[in-house]
Amino acid sequence: MMIELRLGAIVLFCGLFSSTIGAFIGINIGTDISNLPSATDIIRILKTHQISHVRLFDSDAHMLSALSNTGIEVMVGVTNEEVLGIGESPSAAATWINKNVAAYMPGTNITAIAVGSEVLSSIPNAAPVLVPAMNNLYKALVATNLNYLVKVSTPQSMGLIPRPFPPSTATFNTTWNSTIFQILRFLRNTNSFYMLNAYPYYEYVKSNGIFPIEYALFQPLSSVKQIVDPNTLFRYNSMFDALVDATYNSIAALKFSKIPVVVTETGWPWFGGANEPYATVENAETFNNNLIRRVSNDSGPPSQPDMPINTYIYELFNEDRRPGPVSERNWGVLFSNGTAVYSISLSNSDGRGANSSTVFCIAKPGADERSLRSGLNWACGPGQANCRAIQQGQPCYLPDTWQNHASYAYNDYYQKMHSSGGTCDFDGTAMTTAIDPSHGSCRFTGSLNSSTRGLFSPPAFGPVGPSSRSSRNYIYLHQIVSLSAVILALILV
Repeated sequence: MMIELRLGAIVLFCGLFSSTIGAFIGINIGTDISNLPSATDIIRILKTHQISHVRLFDSDAHMLSALSNTGIEVMVGVTNEEVLGIGESPSAAATWINKNVAAYMPGTNITAIAVGSEVLSSIPNAAPVLVPAMNNLYKALVATNLNYLVKVSTPQSMGLIPRPFPPSTATFNTTWNSTIFQILRFLRNTNSFYMLNAYPYYEYVKSNGIFPIEYALFQPLSSVKQIVDPNTLFRYNSMFDALVDATYNSIAALKFSKIPVVVTETGWPWFGGANEPYATVENAETFNNNLIRRVSNDSGPPSQPDMPINTYIYELFNEDRRPGPVSERNWGVLFSNGTAVYSISLSNSDGRGANSSTVFCIAKPGADERSLRSGLNWACGPGQANCRAIQQGQPCYLPDTWQNHASYAYNDYYQKMHSSGGTCDFDGTAMTTAIDPSHGSCRFTGSLNSSTRGLFSPPAFGPVGPSSRSSRNYIYLHQIVSLSAVILALILV
């Protein structure tokens, strides 16, 4: 199954930090997942990766309780199904605030309410009640003395701006001018921010080759591919910046200013169908790595250089139950078991990342099954890695994939042998990472670059017979070793 071959590398979101000055990177947490981790496990994952801002698409009681006393800033969501009732009834809004916000504060650090999700483009018939819903919720916050702590806004898609390039001439679809004007007036009066869902992936696909892929992925552009707004002569190094600037200019066209834009959703799918050639692990990894670097430099787009772009990546987990194209189910940076899809490094995030002196060896994302199988066989055979933990019923057996099992075997070999010349290569299928890939009760041993930790760890042998597996059967390759080595291993184990 293709999804199994994409698991693995994890240098993930260590240092998704919060600061009082400058931009932050947060994460969306969707729940349309067959095996959704418990709220407690999700919090553990967030803490492990130092994620300080999350957006929930609803107001799940288990999550809001689990987030208590974590310090994580939380954006809760009013679902599209709830908008109508709240918009029509101030008492319904008061009940919602009391039940889903006031009841959890101050323990749970709720800082914003997202009213609906792309209401104007997804359920336009609800447009007349959207702003009343926002007003009713805000009044309920005032009644509970929480209006200075919790902002109210509503996420909108780039679909409301029919021609986002050049950004200087971008305007909202005039069909929605009245409603958007009311939204902007509310945001200005309550000192809130405009919530934008901006996806360079979709914009690039729609462009049919007009823009280079590098532009969508924050990659350097050659001199012949420079993207310049002909009216302002602003140079755009990324489509992301251009989309944010198009939004600022659309807001300005309705005579509003000083309303910050927060990107509530952006990201890139890592796997898609046959007709989705740009949904790849490589592109997703490149986009999100470069996005994090871009946001972390604390600057705004060309037209608003002093307005940092707070951004939430879509999304934490792959939502395998979502309908639609294959890519719809493959936006997550993690699988629901906590295993990372690909590596994301925050080395440019002001040094507030992982302890980079700790090293693990794992299978590379995207390595093919045959190569992983060969590397796994070697590690558990002549490499003398201890592969007991990845046998059926043992703590590292799940997820039952070549990627996971190879990662464990590679790491075990590397930790025991690197001090005497062993490398993390395995014919190009392995890589080192600074983040602990341990998950659940499965523990990976790490090593320190500058110490002799594990220097005299004894070699260990893999399983002594065939391994039967639930999803496939295979036999680890075993080599005959000398009797002296066996005796030495038995003495030292």
